[in-house]
Amino acid sequence: MGDHLEDGDLIETPGKIPVPRNVAKAVRTLLAWAGDDPDREGLADTPLRVARAWKEYCQGYDEDPSAHLSRTFEEVGGYDEIVLLRDIPFQSHCEHHMAPIIGKAHIAYLPKDRVVGISKLARVLHGFARRLQVQERLTAEVADCIWDNLQPQGVAVVIEASHSCMAARGVRTPGVVMTTSRMMGVFREDERSRKEVLALMGC
Repeated sequence: MGDHLEDGDLIETPGKIPVPRNVAKAVRTLLAWAGDDPDREGLADTPLRVARAWKEYCQGYDEDPSAHLSRTFEEVGGYDEIVLLRDIPFQSHCEHHMAPIIGKAHIAYLPKDRVVGISKLARVLHGFARRLQVQERLTAEVADCIWDNLQPQGVAVVIEASHSCMAARGVRTPGVVMTTSRMMGVFREDERSRKEVLALMGC
């Protein structure tokens, strides 16, 4: 890979995003430290692949999730019940070991006078998930974003996920699912409303 080039140089491949040479060298160093030969055929292009993959995994840093909630609709025919999107799949990476977090989220809100396109709820989730995360913060960020931008009567977010840092290393316990929730507004203050939304979520 040519260690004689300066760290600030870019490695350019037609049709693909350029990779800073110091990033590729860092991956190469990790491969060697793990015990493999970064010069062997199967690993020759791995540093570039890994660098580009991580740019994609972390593309949430380049967006503002709240922007997805800027366009709302007031003509909802008098609808004033819960809006719920269930089983939204997502992937993230934990900030402690940079290992995958794979799970699903349930996002609900009780509108006050306006609603948002349902795909936007998933976009908010993905905007925050595509960053280095801890599940507790991810749950809070999604709920707070909806609460602050839609100003509904209530917001409920429940996330269920498995963590590779627990399944593949350390305690090595696969199959464990972590559940986190954040209730705001009526879903926090009113027990009946909370039970209703949790039942709709299947929780």
